[in-house]
Amino acid sequence: MIHPLIKIVEESVKAEKLPDFRVGDTVRVHVRIIEGEKKRVQPYEGVVIARRGKGTGESFTVRRIVNNEGVERVFPVHSPKIAKLEIVRSGHVRRAKLYYLRDRIGKATRVKDKRRAVAAKAETAAAK
Repeated sequence: MIHPLIKIVEESVKAEKLPDFRVGDTVRVHVRIIEGEKKRVQPYEGVVIARRGKGTGESFTVRRIVNNEGVERVFPVHSPKIAKLEIVRSGHVRRAKLYYLRDRIGKATRVKDKRRAVAAKAETAAAK
């Protein structure tokens, strides 16, 4: 059970409505970056390979490939540095953590598209 005072503080810190994203989804995270006195927003697009925690301590890991090198970045869900989070593609996976993608190269790192997976499942059910 969470202490009532902690609950009040967590509610005040929580981010506004974020889209419902899951592990396997390809997301574009717009990150606020401060360089000296300049402020800008930089998008970071990749596959969500993990989510962990709950409440204000919740975070997610996004993996992308840059110059044939895998780069992972962990974002707190309720961070004020996240300007916007948009879902590019919904993925169909059967695992909670996609750490196995770290060992894969090229086309093997692709995650099935949720719409295609549902359509294929419907076709096989109709054929029976």
